[in-house]
Amino acid sequence: MPAMHSEILIVGGGLAGSAAAYYLTREGAQVMVVDRFDLNTQASGSNAGSLHAQIPHEEFVRDGEGWARNFAPTIGLLVESIKIWKGLEAELGTDLEVSVEGGILLAASEVEADAVRRKMAIEREHGLDVEWIDRAGLAKLAPYAASAMMGGAFCPTEGKANPLKTTPAFVRAAEKHGAKFLSRTNVTALVAETGGYRAETSVGPIRAKRIINSAGAEAGRIAGFLGIDLAIEGHPIQVNVTEPVAPFIPHLVYSAGKKLTLKQAKNGSLLIGGGWPARWSAVGERPAVDLSSLRSNLATAMAVVPRVASARLLRVWPAIVNGTADWRPILGEVPGQPGFFMNFFPWMGFTAGPLCGQIITALVMGRQPPVDISGFSVNLKRA
Repeated sequence: MPAMHSEILIVGGGLAGSAAAYYLTREGAQVMVVDRFDLNTQASGSNAGSLHAQIPHEEFVRDGEGWARNFAPTIGLLVESIKIWKGLEAELGTDLEVSVEGGILLAASEVEADAVRRKMAIEREHGLDVEWIDRAGLAKLAPYAASAMMGGAFCPTEGKANPLKTTPAFVRAAEKHGAKFLSRTNVTALVAETGGYRAETSVGPIRAKRIINSAGAEAGRIAGFLGIDLAIEGHPIQVNVTEPVAPFIPHLVYSAGKKLTLKQAKNGSLLIGGGWPARWSAVGERPAVDLSSLRSNLATAMAVVPRVASARLLRVWPAIVNGTADWRPILGEVPGQPGFFMNFFPWMGFTAGPLCGQIITALVMGRQPPVDISGFSVNLKRA
């Protein structure tokens, strides 16, 4: 079978890959994107749409201040990406349901409050706008919070968007500029050749001068074809959605006790998540709903925001989220593999996707990226 050709081949058509395709083709680059599945059916379209900037609280409590300080430089990337989110609807010409009304991490005890304040100190050191809101302040800012909540950390930078709309909007915009997307196309091998790379795929070989690895949870497998060993993991988690109810939660809500993200979509539905684990299906490598996680997630949401109990649950869906132990991104050209770029942001990839697309575009086009990524270069991650 004769090989297809492209100047740039992007492996992975999720948010990071489609954003890179858009920004590259906007500058006149020839781009082909391949995805093993249908577009936006994996993490980019299955997450709950949170726009994060705070240090993850559960990991801070579990792994300590050393872990948090190692993660903290990532805050700047998240903040810069949220700035891009604010202008995306105008740029892409569609309603993405972007709302940046802030996020609040609620504490129900002195022990929880102390941990929140210690985390806030690290966040402030790295320039994040975050303040402590006491019980009286909660009554005004977040009257939906349970009376047991004694305070919380409020970060006005955070927000939400609709993951079902965002990646398709980037795909449409990239296609208008000439990008070609091939779904249900599995990369089975990747070989370095003179002047570029050859990707063996389920639809035939594709030759490209440069490769961008935006494959999410499969990014480690793709890098492995070139002998690059990256500790990238895929974790099954699940998200819950209720029937639409009258608007009452403008914020992204977290709990300093158990895992929780809670937000209200534009249509009134409550999205309840926070990283509760799903289970692996007995048939195939697919995630399935874990009823124990479902019960615990909903119980946590109702304890933090009692009014959640009045909304009927409509559905639960499991998904695979890509992660690393330190939660730090892997970005840039791989040393020793000229023309092979990593475009990987673990756990919070929905938030960071637009910025990652701009970073990789700048690097591929031979420019300095819009933010400093020296601390996230691939050579720090190679085994």
